[in-house]
Amino acid sequence: DVQLVESGGGPVQAGESLRLSCKTSGYTAGRYCMGWFRQVAGKKREGVAAVHTRGGGKVYADSVKGRFTFSQGYNLQMNGLNPDDAATYYCAAFSAPLSVTRCPLTPGDYVAWGQGTQVTVS
Repeated sequence: DVQLVESGGGPVQAGESLRLSCKTSGYTAGRYCMGWFRQVAGKKREGVAAVHTRGGGKVYADSVKGRFTFSQGYNLQMNGLNPDDAATYYCAAFSAPLSVTRCPLTPGDYVAWGQGTQVTVS
């Protein structure tokens, strides 16, 4: 199994940047989808970004394209933050079947979850 721990969140002003880290432990070799999700209290969790660990392409939500990018593996570089980005951010993963080559942004597909790191934008 794999365990995930997020870090890097905090309070920022609009226009500033953050880099979120997803630290993995346990068995991390193999084919995985690694994803970032965010959730605001009272709203559904939404996918932000995802990447396949075995050559798959990167997937970004339209709302973050051009601003958020994967950095040094599974970290998430978040630039140009705005108040709509404020949320609790989670990294997540699942062991991808051979049929999965492009990782989804649907939370229900992911099995292992971190506890979240909070981002506040003012």
